[in-house]
Amino acid sequence: MSDPIPPSPDDEAAARHRAKMEKRKAVQDKEVAEKTIEKGLLVVHTGPGKGKSTAAFGLALRMLGRGGRVGVVQFIKGAWQTGEQEAFQAFGDRVSWHTMGEGFTWETQDLARDKAAAVRAFGKARELMADETISLVILDELNIALRYDYLDLAEVVATLAARRPGLHVVVTGRNAKPELLAVADLVTEMGLVKHHFAAGVKAQPGIEF
Repeated sequence: MSDPIPPSPDDEAAARHRAKMEKRKAVQDKEVAEKTIEKGLLVVHTGPGKGKSTAAFGLALRMLGRGGRVGVVQFIKGAWQTGEQEAFQAFGDRVSWHTMGEGFTWETQDLARDKAAAVRAFGKARELMADETISLVILDELNIALRYDYLDLAEVVATLAARRPGLHVVVTGRNAKPELLAVADLVTEMGLVKHHFAAGVKAQPGIEF
């Protein structure tokens, strides 16, 4: 009788990996099963890195894929037409898009005008948040409006904290205020490791706008 063939190193590695993943799956399944709360989230995308608005619009696409309606208010942007805005037009009235900024403050150079635009934009934000057919509201560059004191911080934070239970809200922009972070459910800070702008590459359609 021939001797049994010993398991190969590949077989042993596969068995160890399977045992490890079985334990990992049990831990993950237990952790997922313990999460029972369902609620509307306040999400903040901040930090110096690129991609804060892009990530928010990715969530918008996900919500649309699940049959929900989306509201968008852009607080600062407004001097140019973005690719996102043009793309979301294909969804018709399932996306309520409002570009209400007049460009960055160094472009307008008019504090009163900038504050008035921000107040109008936040009024539209309140309107969208009250619309029960909308599942997700994106407040793009709201953090910038708060940074420059275009809006009353306490009022904005209180409004967001008192949103209806099932509504998801995403706030984008650098330098998010600590008071906003305190009431948020999810905060992502995007870091800057390397940016092509520093090498002289200009803003390009399909990438920056």
